[in-house]
Amino acid sequence: MPSKYLITVVGPTAIGKTKLAIALAKYYKTEIISADSRQFYREMSIGTAVPSKQELEAVPHHFIQHKSIQETYNVGDFEKDTLILLELLFKNNDLNIMVGGSGLYVDAVIYGLDSFPEVDEEIRIQLNTVYKQHGIEVLQNQLKELDPEYYAKVDIQNPHRIIRALEICIGAGKTFSSYINQKKTPRSFNSIIVGLSADRSILYRKINKRVDTMIENGLIDEARTLYQYKHLNALNTVGYKELFNYFDGIWDLDFAISEIKKNTRRFAKRQLTWFGKNKDILWVDHTAPFEEIIAKIENIKSTI
Repeated sequence: MPSKYLITVVGPTAIGKTKLAIALAKYYKTEIISADSRQFYREMSIGTAVPSKQELEAVPHHFIQHKSIQETYNVGDFEKDTLILLELLFKNNDLNIMVGGSGLYVDAVIYGLDSFPEVDEEIRIQLNTVYKQHGIEVLQNQLKELDPEYYAKVDIQNPHRIIRALEICIGAGKTFSSYINQKKTPRSFNSIIVGLSADRSILYRKINKRVDTMIENGLIDEARTLYQYKHLNALNTVGYKELFNYFDGIWDLDFAISEIKKNTRRFAKRQLTWFGKNKDILWVDHTAPFEEIIAKIENIKSTI
């Protein structure tokens, strides 16, 4: 039976992952799985940098705008759906492409999710009540005290992840991080991860330019249509939550846009921190010739 390969393209936002993934999919005559959790929702296009119509038509894509913001969809669902899809795709092609900047979702497919104990649902309810009444800072401080290791690497602006970690800490009496990196179910495919890198100054210029382009393309109007759903977790996303503050009269528009840029840069920094810990990633410069990247991938394939 021939070996199966999943080539995954990772890296910070705005660095050019989509372009490389499409080029790889064309070269290997295969399909693309999106592992960008911001692009799952059909109501969010401009602010999540969904690939253009031309890009989507260039090669088959999966898991882009396949859910509504009002549906519950988490990393466990994505792992299960992706493994089922890969089983089908590998019947037609021994090599498939995955691309995305959501590190947790990428890792779920490649390595598997960690197994956590069942805890009393009442704990989550209480934590959500604390969040609604007192804000995220109280939960951040609690996580920092109970599990400083996880606090140091989690997106501390994401209430869903903070609450999930806290409910394990409280309900199981052990740190959330102690359940991470346990032995997982082995995969039936070989994994090659390609990471795109750039000097920080270049990356930040790319991010600022992308935000300006989003504004020009109608992000403000898109955010306005989603304002009534701002309480949903899917919309606790950079690019939307800042504009919601503008609509609420808390910020003026120029400041809201500057905050989108600042928070996107911070998001990129967290992505780099996440991926930087993975020793399996083959890092290449974002300007590296395509032929050079292919040669490196083929070299890795020959050694697996």
